[in-house]
Amino acid sequence: MALSSAELGTLSIKKLLIKQSVPASIGILFMSVNILVDTIFVGQWIGSLAIAAVSVVLPITFLISSLGMAIGIGGSSIISRALGANDKDKALKTFGNQNLLTISLAILFVLIGYFLSEEILLLFGANGAIMKPAKEFFMPVLFGVPFLALCMMGNTVIRAEGKPKFAMIAMIIPAFCNIILDVIFIKFFQWGMFGAAMATAISYFMCFSFILWFFIYKSELRLQLKHYFLDLKIVSEISSLGFVTFSRQGVVAILSIILNHTLFNHGGEHAVAVYGIVSRMLMFALFPILGVTQGFLPIAGYNYGAKNYVRVSETISTSIKWAGLLATLIFIVILIFAEPIVGVFSNDADIINQTPNALRLVFAASPIIAIQLIGAAYFQAAGKALPALLLTLTKQGFFLIPLVLILPKFYGIFGVWISFPIADVLSTIVTGYFLKREMNRKLTYVQDGI
Repeated sequence: MALSSAELGTLSIKKLLIKQSVPASIGILFMSVNILVDTIFVGQWIGSLAIAAVSVVLPITFLISSLGMAIGIGGSSIISRALGANDKDKALKTFGNQNLLTISLAILFVLIGYFLSEEILLLFGANGAIMKPAKEFFMPVLFGVPFLALCMMGNTVIRAEGKPKFAMIAMIIPAFCNIILDVIFIKFFQWGMFGAAMATAISYFMCFSFILWFFIYKSELRLQLKHYFLDLKIVSEISSLGFVTFSRQGVVAILSIILNHTLFNHGGEHAVAVYGIVSRMLMFALFPILGVTQGFLPIAGYNYGAKNYVRVSETISTSIKWAGLLATLIFIVILIFAEPIVGVFSNDADIINQTPNALRLVFAASPIIAIQLIGAAYFQAAGKALPALLLTLTKQGFFLIPLVLILPKFYGIFGVWISFPIADVLSTIVTGYFLKREMNRKLTYVQDGI
């Protein structure tokens, strides 16, 4: 049974987190499977160069589509707080403005990607033999990106309404479509990288179709023409909060550029392919923690808008405990089963030899990342754009990028992999400090703490 937005302020926090986080986790799992399947299929049916090509292209398409996620999360923070304050008109205006901004910006960035495709691929690390398969994969996926941007925007609004099961279904649909179409286009039609790209682009469109159906028939937010006129105050608030998410993805894109070039310089195409597998596992294995974080956002945002700071604080502490436990279990699985996991992706001996240790190092500090993720998400849910931005950027921007630039000069490829857990530890310390200070100053919850 779907939640009404008002229940975000009345049901027990544990029950709400289950209702919000489990569907979000399942949705993120299937979204990760969508990406993972591409990597497995192209690795097994096309080759390790194809994994490197996918590793180059996906950060570009995610950077463009993250405009939708940024506008979605920024606007959904406003919507959650507006619904909590019983201001439905502001929620409707915000959603209308989200639609206009997402469509306009996504199309603009796709045009830039189309006319500067080769330059962009080179920038993101399509060096040597990687360029040819990267170009084959890039173009069809690029034209599906506006639909992905609208999906990412709409999905966050669905969760802000308190309807996480519909958000989950929206993320499951493209995963199933992509798996079926990958088999048809790559295995049977022998379309290679172009087939993988077409399967991905069509799956984005199918997700968009479901989300469009939801907002026409199931949503509380029934838009009228007047809600589509840009409101500069709302646009400014969406932009300031959404800039947090877009900046994070922008930094991830910069990190991908640096990593792909650094790894190519130290280990060639195979090293880039190793990172392709590691990065897919980061997306896939951490889905429960990301699900708890997504489930946390509307609960915290609604209760912050309702000035119920006791419930906000309880949501923070409960979310960190649950996400921390899940992250610890994930680390144990990676530690024990790294070799068989890698074997699923490739039969290449070099890949199988290099990847397991890289995987273990990258996940080494994962048991503590819940504090960093929930801490940054709290400031975003509360509408505090600047601290949310700075804390979101601590890992990749302030720590990981400098470490990746410095450590490989002394330790080679090992320096790349060890940078990840060091950045996790440092960013968790910083975020934990500011989150604890905020809870002591602003929130009045006095049990257990974090």
